Amino acid sequence: MNEFSTAFLAILNIGSFIYFGVDKRKSQKNKQRIPERSLLIMTLFGGTIGSVLGMLIFNHKINKRSFIFKILAIIVIQILIIYLIYNYYK
Repeated sequence: MNEFSTAFLAILNIGSFIYFGVDKRKSQKNKQRIPERSLLIMTLFGGTIGSVLGMLIFNHKINKRSFIFKILAIIVIQILIIYLIYNYYK
């Protein structure tokens, strides 16, 4: 992985983590929330670690089974893509 990719993923994961924290805070204050779709898109494009840490640390969306299922589906897709890329460039 080159430096740009590493920096991109680091920023994306930090942003994803912050998104989950902000959404949790907004839910506690009954303010307009960050759409679930936005949280999932951040996860899909590489913010998986930040999203999972945000869910665990902020205890956010842990009890929402449909959201957990979507996060797990994204993780499986990412693992499959990494596996295919690894085997293609071998």
